[in-house]
Amino acid sequence: MAIFEPLATPHHWKPAALAAGPFTGLQGGAVASLLTGEVEAMAAARNWGTAISAAAWFLRPTPMAELRTHVTVVTEGGRVSVVDNTLWPAGEEQPCATVRVTLSRERAVEVPGFYGSAADPVDPTVFPLRSPHAVHGRSWFMDAMEARAGGDTAWFRLHHAVMAGAGPLARVLGPADWTHGIARPVQNVVADPNPNLAVQLFRPPRGAWIGVRADARWRPEAGLGVGSGVLLDVDGEIGRVSMSVILVPLPGSAPAQGQGSAAG
Repeated sequence: MAIFEPLATPHHWKPAALAAGPFTGLQGGAVASLLTGEVEAMAAARNWGTAISAAAWFLRPTPMAELRTHVTVVTEGGRVSVVDNTLWPAGEEQPCATVRVTLSRERAVEVPGFYGSAADPVDPTVFPLRSPHAVHGRSWFMDAMEARAGGDTAWFRLHHAVMAGAGPLARVLGPADWTHGIARPVQNVVADPNPNLAVQLFRPPRGAWIGVRADARWRPEAGLGVGSGVLLDVDGEIGRVSMSVILVPLPGSAPAQGQGSAAG
């Protein structure tokens, strides 16, 4: 079962329960994966090459409802193409999310004296299993994957396709979207949603496992932060991830001493 299934109307999608986030609406990583996967599925027919980066913006919560997408080609070049994909709830005019995907046709180049880095393969199955639950207690995006943690890296293995035809970048975006949560300085104090997500790959992952070596920085006096990390597969580094973070008090929590309410 895919996390998003196509409907009879082109570019219309039905999300499964596994697309849900921990609070209201769908998980941002699931939405970004759908939008990117749709572009990847079109890439071969349009000769766009390989998707090497995606920048997503989450404009408002995406509901668990029928969704529609619209693909716009920004530029279709000889070496690089840039393609936007935007998502709305069907029948609504205000978008929920948009993604800009950069694609490139690979061409080998000779670089004297350059040697690729090598790393010993990792077996994530030897690390402890992690099974975090959503606040609402129902199925959510984390249930679509196996999660393990070992040393300084969190590992994820999706058990469901994002959508039919999705490529490697779409498969990376879901795990990458957890980066800020993996590295948050404190737990269960504030919510820390990310309004954006940026991922760059310099090679596609080998195998099903995606690793995130995460870092985070918070500035509580401004209610802001950033998350970033190195992306890996079992053979080593494959790319980078970064996102902004908005700190939001959890329901029922008191404002920090010396701070007023958000309305103030």
